[in-house]
Amino acid sequence: MPGSKDVKDAGARVEQLLAEIDDPADRDRAEELVTALIEVYGAGLARILEMVGDETARTLAGDNLVGSLLIVHDIHPLNTAERVRGALERVRPYLGSHAGGVELLGIDLSGVVRLRLEGNCSGCPSSQVTATMSIERAILEDAPEITEVVVEGVAAEPTLLQIHPYQGKECAVPEEVSS
Repeated sequence: MPGSKDVKDAGARVEQLLAEIDDPADRDRAEELVTALIEVYGAGLARILEMVGDETARTLAGDNLVGSLLIVHDIHPLNTAERVRGALERVRPYLGSHAGGVELLGIDLSGVVRLRLEGNCSGCPSSQVTATMSIERAILEDAPEITEVVVEGVAAEPTLLQIHPYQGKECAVPEEVSS
């Protein structure tokens, strides 16, 4: 069974072969053939998803190869925003191990994801680059239709809550513990 890398290579090969066709009429016919095949396979995949139900469809879509095919045919059970949020959830443990986090600010119609880094990862340039690369890789794996990932800035460090002793009564805890 071919892996997802093989499928990407096959897609690139199809594009290369189409580009090598010199005669415009032949190229148009070849592109029409590829489009027709994609429509047939897409209809078959859509029918399978209808038959298996939502839970199984989501399980199938979780496989990188199957999920990428569902995206190509625009029948993935999760929309782009849900897949981007899922990718961010996958990288949160890594970011958390560096006392950092990420906030999704939005996704525009052209496919640009806007993010803000949070926490200590943002203070170190190398950590920020590594975190950004990890985030971008995860997003593009789950939502290849995303055209760009932009980190718009760093969230301000949260202010600490200052706790003062209650002024109304004496503190019930003794200052010194006798033995």
